Amino acid sequence: MARILVADDEDPVRRLVVRALELHGHEATAVADGAAALEVLVAADQPYDLLLTDIVMPVMDGIALALKVSRDFPDTRILMMTGYAEEKRRAHNLDALIHDVVSKPFSIDELLAAVQTTLKGED
Repeated sequence: MARILVADDEDPVRRLVVRALELHGHEATAVADGAAALEVLVAADQPYDLLLTDIVMPVMDGIALALKVSRDFPDTRILMMTGYAEEKRRAHNLDALIHDVVSKPFSIDELLAAVQTTLKGED
């Protein structure tokens, strides 16, 4: 079981992802933007194992969030998701900080496989 923080501004995506993660034994917390994700990480009494974040969000996007998390929470692995090909290319410039980028729309199986691979630290 892993502690996973999900940041996505689309409520249906957040609910779907959290439900899938919880059904597979993970503890999942969801927030609507990067600033809220940082607040949760700072306030957490236990570290999160994984940040699963959308790239395009209001307030603070996933790229800015990944930069801050990798600096302030270096043990938290980062997996990103996006529906925009251009943003996916932008995220791949962060290869040293993030594990992968999952393209939306994704199947639950694709998402869970990416989460498992990221948690194991595999490429």
